Amino acid sequence: MAFGSFSQGQGGMRPSAEINMVPLIDIMLVLLVIFMITTPLLTHNVKIDLPKAASQPSADRDEHIDLAIDGTGQLFWNNEAIDRAGMRERFAAAAQQQPQPEVHLRADKATAYQTIAEVLAASANAGVTRIGFVSDPNEALP
Repeated sequence: MAFGSFSQGQGGMRPSAEINMVPLIDIMLVLLVIFMITTPLLTHNVKIDLPKAASQPSADRDEHIDLAIDGTGQLFWNNEAIDRAGMRERFAAAAQQQPQPEVHLRADKATAYQTIAEVLAASANAGVTRIGFVSDPNEALP
């Protein structure tokens, strides 16, 4: 053992066959301190002094368009049934508004992806860039 008695018993002092852990622990603690010091330096590479502003959170604007697509591909602009040509005309008119309204796209899960792609292409061609997909947060995923 490392902690033997001081008596010179049967053969005197024999060399210890155990590994001395103190140098290993010293090295590990030094490495730990080095990593603790250098880690905060790596997280803030770019120092930016951000401006401070006192403002209220922006209220949810009512300037949006509800565009719904049912399972058969029928389009509804703010709960009013429209055809594809009417949708393109309304997208062109919405693109001219300042600020541009946000389109909330609600599609039935049975809606073909082709129909959704056509609606997205029509909005992009008209210049409407603010589109959001609406889903039901209460519906559980399979």
